[in-house]
Amino acid sequence: MSIEPRLLEALSAVHDPELRRPITELGMVESAVLDNGTARVTILLTIAGCPLRSTIENDATAALATLPEVGSVELALGVMSPEQRATLRESLKGRAVPFGDPASLTRVIGIASGKGGVGKSSLTANLACAMAADGLRVGLIDADVHGFSIPGLLGIPNAKPTRVDEMILPPVAHGVKVISIGMFVDDNKPVIWRGPMLHRALEQFLTDVHFGDLDVLLLDLPPGTGDIAISVSQLLPGSELAVVTTPQAAAAQVAERAGAIAVQTGQKVVGVIENMSWLQMPDGSTMEIFGAGGGRELSDRLSATLGAEVPLLGQIPLDPLLRAGGDAGLPLVLSHPGSPAAAEITAIARSLSHRPRGLAGMKLSVTPGQAR
Repeated sequence: MSIEPRLLEALSAVHDPELRRPITELGMVESAVLDNGTARVTILLTIAGCPLRSTIENDATAALATLPEVGSVELALGVMSPEQRATLRESLKGRAVPFGDPASLTRVIGIASGKGGVGKSSLTANLACAMAADGLRVGLIDADVHGFSIPGLLGIPNAKPTRVDEMILPPVAHGVKVISIGMFVDDNKPVIWRGPMLHRALEQFLTDVHFGDLDVLLLDLPPGTGDIAISVSQLLPGSELAVVTTPQAAAAQVAERAGAIAVQTGQKVVGVIENMSWLQMPDGSTMEIFGAGGGRELSDRLSATLGAEVPLLGQIPLDPLLRAGGDAGLPLVLSHPGSPAAAEITAIARSLSHRPRGLAGMKLSVTPGQAR
């Protein structure tokens, strides 16, 4: 099949919605010819039941129509052969955990808590969306296998990943690539697994799911210091932790254990986030429903335990809109970005994603040259 360069150049602006790469780089353009002002193009989908085929079709038609010499477009959609899919899969990834490579530039941050009910998952969803809104390439793994909630919080409760043979393409919500065990179970059934199965699930998320190049990968960790926390440290030795607590002293004491695990795992705790800090009253005053000082107390305790500064990254006020946004699947940072809670979450997201990083242990592509 022939492909005319001018048509191929126009199609290079069309990205596969799931792989987030130009269809021209993925080998999806089978033919593209111009016949008396009519662009006749055949595009190969990765699978027959591609859920976003209409998006590819519409984007390709629009891209071709920008050429002055194109008066009409005849677009046909085919399906890759098993051999073509194998070539595509091989070009995209291997079986190793890409984010575990010391040379990886992706910042991996686990959002942890000592106990449930502190708003960790809602906060993680909002942090991910805030980073994506800032232009970062963001991935999110719902690692809370027994208490998965991320798909609902992001408005994709019924989303299913696309499978390309053994490779899994994660759904995208609000610019964030998302994977959760909830996408593989039906009717909200409970996941009753023990340690080895939990480890295998996380490992599969990290090896079989194609996230592509990411700036940040967030993990919504289950509360406490169980199997998943240990697996994360093994599979992602360079990952970092941010610990969420409420102002309540009892909550801060429990959260200390989630951060202190870094002593054994060698991970870095990048900071503490205090959620539900106060409620803004109509008269402008604040009500500290859960007390005060828990975040600062946790920051000081972890700094002493770990022998390094663990800063208090921010204090997020209670906001009914945050809860409403989670129920509606539209995080607060997107629905009401000017609210005090959203502004604080956005500031925390930027502090997490824009921290300077050293080059110690990184592999640099430097080759010696002759002096001139």
